[in-house]
Amino acid sequence: MGSKIYRLFEYAYIVMALFSIYLVIENWGDNRNRAYMFLFFAVMGVFMFFFKRKFRKNIENQNKNK
Repeated sequence: MGSKIYRLFEYAYIVMALFSIYLVIENWGDNRNRAYMFLFFAVMGVFMFFFKRKFRKNIENQNKNK
């Protein structure tokens, strides 16, 4: 059950990154500073996806070895 919740949060970060990329595209011509802020959120969302994924896999491997 816990693994499914972790997996859900992983993909929530990807959804956040995709939405941030959409907002970057929408704001690029009008408000460049806001676009850069959402670009930062997109990069952080992708980073957190891979970080959480690695963390979850380490936990699963530890549970397998016990």
